[in-house]
Amino acid sequence: MNIYVGNLSFSTTEEGLRSLFEQSGTVDTVTIIQDRVTGRSRGFGFVEMPDESDGQAAIAALDGNDFDGRNLKVNQAKEREDRGSRGGGRRDGGGYGGGGYDSNRPGGNEGNAVSSEEDTNKSDDSGFGSGLDDD
Repeated sequence: MNIYVGNLSFSTTEEGLRSLFEQSGTVDTVTIIQDRVTGRSRGFGFVEMPDESDGQAAIAALDGNDFDGRNLKVNQAKEREDRGSRGGGRRDGGGYGGGGYDSNRPGGNEGNAVSSEEDTNKSDDSGFGSGLDDD
C-alpha cells in the first residue's frame, strides 16, 4: 500500500519517518520529496507498506498526530493524474524567431543601398525644400 504523508517538517528524515511507520508494521520504502533546485524537503513524502491492513492501521494511528512539531496529514496515496506536458513555451513548435527582412512590411525597403532610377529622378513635390531659400 502506498501512503501519502503531508505537512512534514523540513527537518524530518526518511529514517525518522520509517521508524514512525514501523510501529504499525513492515515498511518497504520511504521517500521524502525534495526540491530539484535547492535539495530541501518539499514537506511531503510517501511510505510503501506491503500489508494493506498495516497501512490502514498506520493511517488511522498517525493522521493528524504531531511529528517533529507538525500535525501530519496521512492517507492512501492516489494515482498521479496525467498533467500533460510540463515543458514551457509554445506547443505549436513556434517560438521567438529572428527578425529577418520583410519586403511586404510598411517601410520594408528602408535602409536598402540600391534605389531604383525612378526614385532618383522624382521631382521633390513633397513640400519640403532642400533647406535653401529660393529668394
